[in-house]
Amino acid sequence: MAQSKQRSTTGSVIELVTIVAVALGLALAIQAFVVKPFRIPSESMEPTLDVGQRVLVDRITMHFSDPGRGDVVVFKPPAGADRDQCGVSHPADQACPRPTPTRSQTNFIKRVVGLPGDHLKVIAGRVWIDGKALKEPYIRPSSDCEICNLPREITVPPGTFFMMGDNRGESDDSRTWGPVPKKWIIGKAFFTYWPPKRIGTL
Repeated sequence: MAQSKQRSTTGSVIELVTIVAVALGLALAIQAFVVKPFRIPSESMEPTLDVGQRVLVDRITMHFSDPGRGDVVVFKPPAGADRDQCGVSHPADQACPRPTPTRSQTNFIKRVVGLPGDHLKVIAGRVWIDGKALKEPYIRPSSDCEICNLPREITVPPGTFFMMGDNRGESDDSRTWGPVPKKWIIGKAFFTYWPPKRIGTL
């Protein structure tokens, strides 16, 4: 009788350990391949996203489609982002037209403002595409930062996307280090879950 009870207890412990291991494995797999949490590290996306705010990033969609203009995405920037370096020399009144050939290991979060083939310039912190100003109700514009006025157009290269923070006067972005190849995009931010007062879709 005692041996039977001991076997039952041992079986229950093994079952519990197995359940916990499977649950942990599933959680890690989901984070690695499906949805990843991300903490906002800087004020570059204010007022849309505050420092310390947390979002969920969809890692699947980017494998089957391109990001759209206005999407907020997490990505690895060009290695030039670590040194404020563009991939090519260019005039001071023009955004960086080409990235460095290798990527950084740091994760960034910005908004897609330029698509492949777009003729893009920046005036008073606002994006102009093909000669027309974008409607950008989500930004905090600025006209007096070093990279807020870049009136000489660039053409966004094929397979790359031009990223900018919503806080135009306080964002280190594609204006400095160039467009981002699609293969370096990790995923689209779609939901914010912390703090509780900011819970909602993006």
